[in-house]
Amino acid sequence: MVKLMAELMEQVAQYTNAVRDRELDLWGYKIPVIENLGATLDQKLDGFPLLRRLKTLLVNNNRICHIGEGLDQTLPCLTELILTNNSLVELGDLDPLASLKSLTYLSILRNPVTDKKHYRLYVICKVPQVRVLDFQKVKLKERQEFSTNSKNTKTFAVKKK
Repeated sequence: MVKLMAELMEQVAQYTNAVRDRELDLWGYKIPVIENLGATLDQKLDGFPLLRRLKTLLVNNNRICHIGEGLDQTLPCLTELILTNNSLVELGDLDPLASLKSLTYLSILRNPVTDKKHYRLYVICKVPQVRVLDFQKVKLKERQEFSTNSKNTKTFAVKKK
């Protein structure tokens, strides 16, 4: 059984793909699990080492229920985050995403938090640079609706943990 560790990452073939992103070729290594890349036993998305070039993070179907603080320090260039089908429950669980200044594509579909009233407006408020939310473009009308609703503080009542 091969583990994905720093030594292996230095040895494997690396390429630049058609859209000029770097890729690691892990084909054929039969890696059953990638450990310690940010999901912990309490299903919290954090603990990343500094990954300056990471732009896309796909962590769907992982039962993540919390997002750690300081992701902007360890993932400074993250532009796409797919959190589809996890366990994010409260609007406040999304607050740490506000620090990701490069984040423009976000999916939180099939999380309990999407059942909350005004969850899209909340995300637009917290992460205003997001252009695509749940695979749908954020419309100017939604941004305008946020500006009118933001005067009413009860619109975004959030439970703090």
